[in-house]
Amino acid sequence: MPEPHILAAILWALILAGAGGALTSIGPWYRNLKKPSWQPPDWLFGPAWTLILSSAAWAAILAWEGASSRSDQMIVIGLYAANFVFHFAWSPLFFALKRPDWALKESFFLWGSVVALCVGVLPYSALASALLVPYVLWVTFATYLNYTIVKLNGPFQSPASP
Repeated sequence: MPEPHILAAILWALILAGAGGALTSIGPWYRNLKKPSWQPPDWLFGPAWTLILSSAAWAAILAWEGASSRSDQMIVIGLYAANFVFHFAWSPLFFALKRPDWALKESFFLWGSVVALCVGVLPYSALASALLVPYVLWVTFATYLNYTIVKLNGPFQSPASP
């Protein structure tokens, strides 16, 4: 059986990927949004996130193994826990609540958590930090895409209560 930190990293990635997929509804509301011509095709987002989260999980393993003390390991856990929360929050805001404007505000917290991961793991593993660069770049791109969708479609309102 794999070491606990390896299982934790795999679970972190699987939960985020699974939740992101489950909470992303490409239905009529989304299809009717105006989107920029440079938006990648919808089918690309799943594979992109799979690669990014797999690399981030590998980075977590390397950072954990490079952390020489329990307090350093707790830093790694804290960075990944914060990122988990901010990553997990984006899809329900955008898709379930149909509030790209709220998702845009949240994306700055997500971006900050990814940058914190990239910088925070560097003392433990340069490779771990490098593995997180695509995550930073993709979230930067996704935030700009989110901004453009808000600009093209806003203002947004909360769905009416039943």
